[in-house]
Amino acid sequence: MNAPTRAWKRSGALIAGAALGLAGVGVSAVPASAHTPVWTVTCSEVTVELKAYSPSVTNTVTITADGKDLLPTQEFGREFSETLQLPEHNSEVRVRLVVKAGDGDRFSRDETKTAPVCETPEPSEPPQEPEPSEPPNSEPPNSEPPSTEPPGSEPSTEPPGSAAPPAPEPSTPPLAETGGSSATPVVAGAAAAAVAAGAGILVVTRRRRAGRG
Repeated sequence: MNAPTRAWKRSGALIAGAALGLAGVGVSAVPASAHTPVWTVTCSEVTVELKAYSPSVTNTVTITADGKDLLPTQEFGREFSETLQLPEHNSEVRVRLVVKAGDGDRFSRDETKTAPVCETPEPSEPPQEPEPSEPPNSEPPNSEPPSTEPPGSEPSTEPPGSAAPPAPEPSTPPLAETGGSSATPVVAGAAAAAVAAGAGILVVTRRRRAGRG
């Protein structure tokens, strides 16, 4: 009876040792699987989430963009979460994340990602305003009266009903004819002037003669 009992004891000891060994491996693997670094990069920002790190040691995180500090080295404990804005850029930017875990280098991270260029939306064209429509013409169309002349006849240039103008009537009634000429008063005036001139010459001549005698 002693031999079987000893065999069972040895088997139990081996099983217990194997179980403890597996438990030790599981415990040692927990920290490795618990460290969870997650980070994303877009054209405009960088998001970092670090979870389940050891709070009993000093952990650090650093982020750079094209070699320039985007997040200077910062210490954290169990967790770290941050969203950083990238500066405006016309070309791709290399973003580097460096995480140093205080409980061993196997939990640290040194990774690089690329931030693309943000697409610039094209400016939308303003809607074109419709051109103002011209108001309808309120004047009636020019309509010519229908011609009353028979076809084939040339239109007359003289206004209808035109006739020779009547002769003007004299403003004063004509003088009655007396048989004398209209030049009679002129002749009479000339004769009187000649007589007066002759009388004047005669008077002057007599005075001269009287003066000489």
